[in-house]
Amino acid sequence: MEFALAPDSNINRATRSDTLGTVIGDFTLDDEAQAKSGVGLNLQGQGYFRLGIQPGADLLVRASTSATLYREPDFNDVTVGVQAGPQYAWGGNQLTFSFGPSWRWYGRDPYSMTIGGNVSWQRPTGKRSQIRLDGGISHVDNKRNALQTADDFTLSASLDRAFSARFGGGLQVYGFREAARDPGYSLASGGASVYLFREMGRTTLVGTMAYSHLEADERLFLYPERRRENRYSASIAATLRALHLGSFAPLVRLKWERNRSSIEIYDYRRVAAEFGVTSAF
Repeated sequence: MEFALAPDSNINRATRSDTLGTVIGDFTLDDEAQAKSGVGLNLQGQGYFRLGIQPGADLLVRASTSATLYREPDFNDVTVGVQAGPQYAWGGNQLTFSFGPSWRWYGRDPYSMTIGGNVSWQRPTGKRSQIRLDGGISHVDNKRNALQTADDFTLSASLDRAFSARFGGGLQVYGFREAARDPGYSLASGGASVYLFREMGRTTLVGTMAYSHLEADERLFLYPERRRENRYSASIAATLRALHLGSFAPLVRLKWERNRSSIEIYDYRRVAAEFGVTSAF
């Protein structure tokens, strides 16, 4: 569970430009289509239970939610999901299948409904490291724009390693394909991220850096060129367990994002912070 106040320089990940270049001239953007700053309440939670089926096999059921809430509800972003499936363990391997729906609301209205499944395989690669492979297929029903309804395909691989009992890190690479009804909204992306963690007394520090590249299949008729993007992000977080209250401990996190896009409306900068509490049961 995590609860945090989140000051953000760009709560809607929008452009700072007041115009949008199109094939028929520049359009003036509405205020809500431009970058807005604000302070929100960031909530995240996940719960699960495991039911034994037979030796080496369990039924795993997981529910999760995330929400960012603002004084202006037009920018509220809420997601709820449930997944269930069997999990098998043998010889250090762990294979998990999961399937279920998720729902997203943006502002006051439903944004999308997703139904899909995932498979995950994990195994140690020594006493200090492990590898994990994940793949997923889902169908996304976009409630705002039927042309953005799509089938999504994801594949990722990650390696985690402990350099010592109090210091470690990891690397992840991924690929993503979205096949939408309109080829202008269909896209492919891929990227990589790295993280390091360090235990300093009763404080845990975690730093991350990530890069991804995105390309759309075709140009939307309104825009002068096809959508292409390079996104960079970084964050640093500290969990201060020395100041805990029960199972809850203070959390401080700083985030930075830069998305460079060939389409003005997707080009943005963002700096955000989170000040709250977190707990793992």
